[in-house]
Amino acid sequence: MNINFTLIAQAIAFAVLIWFTVKFVWPPLLSAIETRQKEIADGLAAAQEGRSALEVAAKKSEATLAEAKQKASEIIGQAEKRGTQIVEEAKGNAKAEGERILAGAKAEIDQEVNRAKEGLRSQVSALAIAGAEKILRKEIDAKAHSEMLSKLAAEL
Repeated sequence: MNINFTLIAQAIAFAVLIWFTVKFVWPPLLSAIETRQKEIADGLAAAQEGRSALEVAAKKSEATLAEAKQKASEIIGQAEKRGTQIVEEAKGNAKAEGERILAGAKAEIDQEVNRAKEGLRSQVSALAIAGAEKILRKEIDAKAHSEMLSKLAAEL
């Protein structure tokens, strides 16, 4: 065997192998690599979009939370204000009711005082009449004394 023939045969076999690889093996490999690269790029783009959507959603949820906190504080403020109003109204109503009860009690006391005065007047006049009757029985001029007693009773 000749070394030149072996070398040329190996070079031809290698050239056929390269041609076969370039013609039939390399295009599907390149196609598969390009497809895989495209899938990876699409996945990275989707991940980036997901991150940006997550950031937007986080900002939106923070804004919604801040708005909810503000509304809650407004509602609490309104509730406190309404509670204060209710307390003030209740105080006013209680004061008015107390004044009404006090006025009624004063009127009732005045009525009782007037009744007591009238009772005392009638008792004093009865005592005066009784004393006058005793005096009149002893004295002769009953008509003059009765006029005087009636004037006295009217004054009391």
